Amino acid sequence: MAERLTEEVLQELLDAPSIDSFIAGHDFPSCTLSEYLQHLLEKKHLERARVVRMADLNETFGYQIFTGARNPSRNKVLQIAFAMALSLRETNRALTAAGVSTLTCKSRRDAIIIFCIDHGCSLQKVNEELFRLGEETVC
Repeated sequence: MAERLTEEVLQELLDAPSIDSFIAGHDFPSCTLSEYLQHLLEKKHLERARVVRMADLNETFGYQIFTGARNPSRNKVLQIAFAMALSLRETNRALTAAGVSTLTCKSRRDAIIIFCIDHGCSLQKVNEELFRLGEETVC
């Protein structure tokens, strides 16, 4: 089944006679970061070891993130997102699954990161842009 647009679901919520009826009619699956990353590895035909290397993560720490044994920081999730060439939607889902804040255009740093995601930049390129513009790098 195709994923529905956020706007469509929002309209359903606003049109619902009660929150109870809306919640009863919808499935709200939650998954852990490790489950979501595993899903993305399979979907994108990527190897975990290669992603960990491309994300510039310590091999053991990266493995622990992918197995759910460690909770990564927001920057570590972003490193993985760039290594996996995730879309903005996929990146924000990974950030949400990790329990950290999603990317928004409300901060200058986030705007730079979003721009780089949208333009398919590498982890190295986003770090170069952040540094050039006087912002904290991802790693």
